[in-house]
Amino acid sequence: MDNYFDKILVNHISIFNELTNFKKKVNIISDLIFDSFENSGKLLICGNGGSAADAQHIAAEFIGRFEIERGPLPAIALTTDTSVLTCLSNDYNYDQIFSRQIKTLGKENDCLLCISTSGNSQNLINAVKIANEIGLNSIGILGNNGGKLAKLCNYNLIVKSKNTARIQEAHIFLLHAICGIIDCKKAQQNLK
Repeated sequence: MDNYFDKILVNHISIFNELTNFKKKVNIISDLIFDSFENSGKLLICGNGGSAADAQHIAAEFIGRFEIERGPLPAIALTTDTSVLTCLSNDYNYDQIFSRQIKTLGKENDCLLCISTSGNSQNLINAVKIANEIGLNSIGILGNNGGKLAKLCNYNLIVKSKNTARIQEAHIFLLHAICGIIDCKKAQQNLK
């Protein structure tokens, strides 16, 4: 028990040291989302469990503010409407809860951001398939080896760990970095 804290801290630091390799991809994804916002697009975000909470968190950062005062940016967490989620789960099945929403809310120039520690959730796989059909840019913030989603998403950030908690810690860092880069781009735009 005494060593538990030290053990997880060492593991956390080890994973975060690997994130330095993500800089180029984080910038590309940030540019993609920023360009979507600039072209009247929106960001649709989904995930399950803790990743659903991250989806809501990041949507709030864009609609509210992250680190600078700026106008709201259109982001929707597809995890928050309990009537829609329970209706779709009941009338169809849980595997359709995100794809049905994307069919009606998604349009070209939008981005879909899927957050998953395994990359193998069927409802996220179905969501990306529909997003790709419609012409959305699909982004995976994934863990482990990326799972099936890694092959389907147009862009991926894959945290190479099997520990769900450590993956989630890295995911929120990466998502905050994306928010911060977009904030910087909005600030630069306001200076012009």
